[in-house]
Amino acid sequence: MYQEEYRRWLDAELLDCDLKTELLSIEGDDEAIRDRFAVSLKFGTAGLRGTLGAGTNRMNIWVVRQATQGVADWVRTQGGTQTVAISYDSRLKGYTFAKDAAGVLAANGIRVVIYDELMPVPALSFATRYYKCNAGIMVTASHNPAKYNGYKAYGPDGCQMTDDAAAVVYDAIQKTDVLTGAKYMSFAEGVEKGLIRFVGDDCKKAFYEAIESRQVRPGLCRTAGLKLVYSPLNGTGLVPVTHVLRDIGITDITIVPEQEYPNGYFTTCPYPNPEIFEALEKGLELAKKVGADLMLATDPDADRVGIAMKCPDGTYELVSGNEMGVLLLDYICAGRIEAGTMPENPVAVMSIVSTPLADKVAEHYGVELRHTLTGFKWIGDQIAKLEEAGEVERFIFGFEESYGYLAGSYVRDKDAVIGAMLICEMAAYYRSIGSSVKERLEAIYAEYGRYLNKVDSFEFPGLSGMDKMAGIMGTLRETPPAEIAGRKVSAVRDYLQPEKTGLPKADVLIYDLEGASTVVVRPSGTEPKIKMYFTTKGRDLAEAEAVKDELAEAMSPLLS
Repeated sequence: MYQEEYRRWLDAELLDCDLKTELLSIEGDDEAIRDRFAVSLKFGTAGLRGTLGAGTNRMNIWVVRQATQGVADWVRTQGGTQTVAISYDSRLKGYTFAKDAAGVLAANGIRVVIYDELMPVPALSFATRYYKCNAGIMVTASHNPAKYNGYKAYGPDGCQMTDDAAAVVYDAIQKTDVLTGAKYMSFAEGVEKGLIRFVGDDCKKAFYEAIESRQVRPGLCRTAGLKLVYSPLNGTGLVPVTHVLRDIGITDITIVPEQEYPNGYFTTCPYPNPEIFEALEKGLELAKKVGADLMLATDPDADRVGIAMKCPDGTYELVSGNEMGVLLLDYICAGRIEAGTMPENPVAVMSIVSTPLADKVAEHYGVELRHTLTGFKWIGDQIAKLEEAGEVERFIFGFEESYGYLAGSYVRDKDAVIGAMLICEMAAYYRSIGSSVKERLEAIYAEYGRYLNKVDSFEFPGLSGMDKMAGIMGTLRETPPAEIAGRKVSAVRDYLQPEKTGLPKADVLIYDLEGASTVVVRPSGTEPKIKMYFTTKGRDLAEAEAVKDELAEAMSPLLS
């Protein structure tokens, strides 16, 4: 079957030169053909994601058109405005895929509002809500290497598509021939017919105003003298992040020159993920050179932000997503209580793999901290529940350990733009009172205990990777460990059993151990990886790290 599909693609007259050249180069190579055509990229709640190239198991205009026809079929059953918002980041083929998606929607009689420049995930979520769209499409592969691109689909609430909606779209995709099944008109024709228009300045302005309205201490940054180094990692963050920071009074911003402008090859950081040191290395070098108080980096679609903070001894230290989540929760709570802007019965939300230290901070300030499955759409779902009850202002903050933050209900996905604003405001505040982010973090640890949160990833590439991952998760369920590194497993939480967890089904296992440690095992939703999250607590960092190392050594053979 895959050889037949390969031949069909090779003989197709409409394939562009790049795809045709790639197909010719693998002629006679059964393994390469099988890799590209034996399966198709599956559309799920995270949309599509894969390496660029020819074939049904690659990201190309034909797979994008097929997916968009599925979205169009779903939208046409929804009523409403019959409109879809589209944005794209700096990745290779990003604008091409965005325009092709617009052409498919227009050919189906669906109106499109598309950004006239690359803009981040939160801007897409905002536009989807602003124009009361039926759906949104973001062309991005987030923080993956340059050879990847992807396609995120959003519902009318600006949140990533629900499981039910994604299943309907996937069913429609299955019925659409990848080469001939999608309706299509050129982007130019769609514009001429009035079906495709660009996102207006009014929407962009409203997006910035919504973010800036969430300042905790308005006006503080104008006099604090914060010195910042910032890297957009060659993605979408440059314009929106610097716009907001300058609006609130942060003007001493040095951009990392090699990573300033859009570049889908990501030549200075092959893995443009602000969670890893290599992505922040150029920024750190520059921060040391100019003596910055803070170094920030946003990923290509600007929904995650990582930082390095200046310590009192002049060195720089990376801050984990868990640590920043706790710092921001603490800062927002203390600041809003001081300013008298804390709502009654405030609510914060975090994912189940994030740090229990946040529970301690929330309890201290009298904040209800809700736990959700991994994936920011579940945090968005909690905001939606509050909105339905007429209590959306109760939501003050949401975060995931993977460097995603949100304050406010103006979008329903993580937002590195507001994350950058609040981090800078927090740093400016501590600077203004003669302290620092580092000193505040150490004070939090002194008050609540030295927590450590680390993630180890195990990769399972190739067509058999998903089967291997499923087998490992199955084995862990059938024969769960009674102890890990000599520590008794006091409880096992299996999130495939919603009647026991109170949350929707998810392929996640959590082992609670004696001594306040936990191990979480979870397959990634977007990459061929199984992730293990370790939470340990010690009298100091060294003790917490020693426990983590023991647990990781004991768990590693179970994932081989």
